[in-house]
Amino acid sequence: MIRFRPSGLLFLFSSLVTAFNASRLAAQQPDTVALPEVVVTATRYPVAPESVSATLTVLHGDEIRSQGLRFVGDALREVAGTQIVQGGGFGATTSLFLRGGESDYTRVLIDGVPVNDPGGAFDFGSLTTDNIDRIEILRGPASVLYGSDAMTGVVQIITRRGTGPAAVDASVDGGTYGMVRWGASARGGTDGVGWSASLSRLSTDGIYSFNNQYHNTVASGLVQARAGTTTQASLAVRYQDGEFHFPTDFTGAPVDSNQFNTQRMTTISLGLTQALPSALRAEVLLGRNEIARGFDDTPPPSSGSNAFSTSETSIQRNTVDGRLVFSGLAATTLMGGAVFDDEHEQDFSRSDGDFGPSSDSFEASRTNWGFYLQGTVQPIRQVQLNAGGRLDDNERFGDFWTYRVAALGFITATTRVRASVGKGFKEPAFFDTYSTSPFAKGNPNLRPERSQNFEAGVEQDLAHGHVMLSVTGFIQRFHDLIQFTAAPANPEDPNFFNVAAADASGVETVLALRHLGPFDASASYTWLHTKVTDAGFDSGPDAQFVDQQRLIRRPDNAVTLRLSSVLDPRVSVGGVLTVIGSRDDLQFAQFPNPTQRVTLPSYATVDLSARVALLEPHGLTPGLALQARVENLFDEDYQQVAGFLSPGRTVIVGVSSGIH
Repeated sequence: MIRFRPSGLLFLFSSLVTAFNASRLAAQQPDTVALPEVVVTATRYPVAPESVSATLTVLHGDEIRSQGLRFVGDALREVAGTQIVQGGGFGATTSLFLRGGESDYTRVLIDGVPVNDPGGAFDFGSLTTDNIDRIEILRGPASVLYGSDAMTGVVQIITRRGTGPAAVDASVDGGTYGMVRWGASARGGTDGVGWSASLSRLSTDGIYSFNNQYHNTVASGLVQARAGTTTQASLAVRYQDGEFHFPTDFTGAPVDSNQFNTQRMTTISLGLTQALPSALRAEVLLGRNEIARGFDDTPPPSSGSNAFSTSETSIQRNTVDGRLVFSGLAATTLMGGAVFDDEHEQDFSRSDGDFGPSSDSFEASRTNWGFYLQGTVQPIRQVQLNAGGRLDDNERFGDFWTYRVAALGFITATTRVRASVGKGFKEPAFFDTYSTSPFAKGNPNLRPERSQNFEAGVEQDLAHGHVMLSVTGFIQRFHDLIQFTAAPANPEDPNFFNVAAADASGVETVLALRHLGPFDASASYTWLHTKVTDAGFDSGPDAQFVDQQRLIRRPDNAVTLRLSSVLDPRVSVGGVLTVIGSRDDLQFAQFPNPTQRVTLPSYATVDLSARVALLEPHGLTPGLALQARVENLFDEDYQQVAGFLSPGRTVIVGVSSGIH
């Protein structure tokens, strides 16, 4: 196994400097004209953020990294309407609950390629912020454009593009819990070709006293090419390889000294854009995502035990997405597209213990065709209308229709109101449909889980754009939720059925203060009300679904306050206060003790960051900066998942250097 060491960063950095000096000297001077910001996730083509009729938040990669944030999940914690839940320390399974939906109700994309497991699950635990240009978070149903899993929203990770003279950055950080991270990145380009690349390595001893080591290696690269104004192409690749050791059993008790998980993920995205006559533009995306997971709980030979448990999972997703965009009519954009998805999963497990040796295997595939249409028209200057529809033809569950209708009103130059209604869906997981296990028999007749959503909001700019206030209300109904029953009515019947239902409604409020002297600040508050309207097979106080009770792990109240300041051209500081209200959860217990439904108390954390530039980069002379970050400043003792620890006070300091 190749092991990366911090000393290797110096060699990598010097090599990048040598390799890029020539291209830097030959490159054109950077363009001094600031291009207006555009977003793509809400419409599938570039538009200005203020013309989007959906609720959209954009996190910029440079700003995220300047705060010392290493994981995408940590960055998403600051977004209104999101709840990030991590079941342990660094590298542990990390789930996103968006607007109160299930953790598999959000479509996650990397450069347009879906990376969810079949059935919607995605683990944010090892997704880092390396080489990211921006993260676009679309809230609300988006199945009309993205198909399955986009019931409550979409999170899209967009890789950094390279422009201008070649630039190189390198950094080394270390701190609490034996954490060490090093990384290097480079980028550059001309009008015709641009590129970016990065490599990083993070390792830590973890938050438990034994068997909690975690390491993750991430490599990312992108090349884009342009031929005149008519043809564009881009190729992006992202690879991550991690290993997470954890001592905890399903109750959260630290009892195992040798079990660990592994995960490798590779995402490849090839995008092509061609301008055609008659105001047409053709866009094609070819994508592939591969995930290989492993679990190993084999005692060392010195233990004298023959008991063991291992498993392997392999998932492949291939996507071909083509669309035509027509902009030949005044104040009108029309789009039509077709997408083909091919999903494949293989699982294999072996174990030996008190009940003797056993093994199990599972393999399944399915395909899906999606056909979608969307139109945006602005009949008068003050009103923009948007409507779209989609038909999915799935190899397993057949046809499914979705739609979305929205309106955006420009009341004044500084006041915008919007409203929308839409429908979303999520396909069943492979195991729920195809399992042949005698203890969990899949149901080939499962229907997709589905949602109905209505939202309305207002955005107000004040003080010449220095202050922005946004308030959005939403109502969601979730139906046909898939549940497991250990005792079906007929022993020959499957164990999975579409039986449960729930509601999730709330209000998201955001106040942003921009460039008020040396300060930027923001405040967000999310009020969320969830309720189980049909508990299905669940019953009793220890059930995950209890009639008329709230969904687990969703707080009613969440507040985030953020303040940042450039005190001096060389000194920047920032701080974030996060307050999470009480949540219901399940406290699992070993037999014969019963599982109990508990209420986790509210908690508050404070994170601080600072950066001091000792030397500014000049020509081929590298700059030098010191950075520091303190997470959970007051060492708050809290649990995100009942029974599992969360990191205490974490101090990370480091140094960075670069040629720009």
